[in-house]
Amino acid sequence: MKNPSSGSPEANGSLSVNRPGWFGPFGGCFVPETLIEPLRELEAAYASARRDPKFKAELKHELATFVGRPTPLTFAGRLSAELGLRVWLKREDLTHTGAHKINNTVGQVLLARRMGKKRVIAETGAGQHGVAAAAAAARAGLPCVVYMGTDDMARQAPNVARMRMMGATVVAVDSGSRTLKDATSEALRAWSSDSRETFYVLGSALGPHPYPTMVRDFQTVIGVEARAQVLKEEKRLPREIIACVGGGSNAIGIFTAFLKDKAVALTGVEAGGTGMAPGRHAARFAGGFPGVLHGTRTYLLQDKNGQVLPTHSISAGLDYPAVGPEHAELRRIGRARYVHASDKDALAAAHELCRLEGILPALESSHAIAYLIKAKRRFKKNGVIMVNLSGRGDKDLGTLCP
Repeated sequence: MKNPSSGSPEANGSLSVNRPGWFGPFGGCFVPETLIEPLRELEAAYASARRDPKFKAELKHELATFVGRPTPLTFAGRLSAELGLRVWLKREDLTHTGAHKINNTVGQVLLARRMGKKRVIAETGAGQHGVAAAAAAARAGLPCVVYMGTDDMARQAPNVARMRMMGATVVAVDSGSRTLKDATSEALRAWSSDSRETFYVLGSALGPHPYPTMVRDFQTVIGVEARAQVLKEEKRLPREIIACVGGGSNAIGIFTAFLKDKAVALTGVEAGGTGMAPGRHAARFAGGFPGVLHGTRTYLLQDKNGQVLPTHSISAGLDYPAVGPEHAELRRIGRARYVHASDKDALAAAHELCRLEGILPALESSHAIAYLIKAKRRFKKNGVIMVNLSGRGDKDLGTLCP
């Protein structure tokens, strides 16, 4: 399959791709025969859409009038004073539906309608992608089915209610770990059985080609805006950009616009859970090695026989055993570094941002804030640091205030 971006990867600052759908030795398209043709159809449709001025204009209009872009860049003055830094927050929590996920779902649902699909399906962990898919589908007048693990449904009950209010059918997945991994498997199975009528709105920059490229492209608006905004405010680029990493869509969305700015350090923060023993975390770069899951080759938590290991995170959105393949390549070439923050530190960081700034971050984003607080001594005094606040924490109140 030809990569839609392989002709001009430098156009958006992304990595050069030397093989279609690959980021160095990561990525690819490892799927059953039944999904080959649907993925080829999707690749061709996306390649056509991204060249079409009408599609681009419609997407830009929807991002402005439905999603609420551009999102602001907020100076965190009191947190900055405590840390001795200049901390800026890119406010994806202020988008419609409350997380960066809506950037991607609006793009994919517009593409589904352009392809003449009759319904969309999606998977979700924290529920933010499910809510965003339900909202975009409702606006487009398309039926929506969302697959979600039963454990995630229990800990993200408000988002389950929001999806249903928007007309989506939420399918409970009670197999395996009952989290995002198994919800993704069910969504892929559903798509393979009805790909003629169905469009699969995948929620992160992972899965088989062309999803990692397509999702990254739809999320790149975060970094493009942030780069212009920080230059306007500070007259300089940040020393470091920090973002949480589950599948990695919010992180790749903000990183991509800065890839050529070699003086800007890029840091992704994974879920350190309750410890580094297998089953107690979801830090793929700390405990995993390359393997294949859900159609892509990337870093994966697995045992020596290739069996996927159980994961844990207080944050449902980070509770996934694999990571997007472009992140694996960024780490391999040393352009980005990946660390992890514990459940305990993420909870404390959420409360700290509330206390100091009046902002309630999602537990996912709280991992990035936790790393910033713990690592403050590694930054130069008054250095400019940017954190991508990928979502808001209303959905997490049951955990934050038990």
